[in-house]
Amino acid sequence: MPEFMDVHTGMAGITPEGLLEAHNADLAIQGEEGVDFKHAWADPESGMVFCLSEAPDAEAVQRIHERAGHPADSIYQVPVQA
Repeated sequence: MPEFMDVHTGMAGITPEGLLEAHNADLAIQGEEGVDFKHAWADPESGMVFCLSEAPDAEAVQRIHERAGHPADSIYQVPVQA
């Protein structure tokens, strides 16, 4: 299954608890779209949040994020890794 990295902006001041809450909201419904969110990272100072997932396509990732209340600003397929 393809992997995706998505980026959220405008989340300045996000706390570890807030990141976990947002990630858990995704996990609670991810199966409905065949998405598997692997990990999330955040930089509270810049407001950037990054999520790594496996999914059928980028649209499925976005649908989960939208339903969880935090749509991604960008989603990139990452077919090459080192």
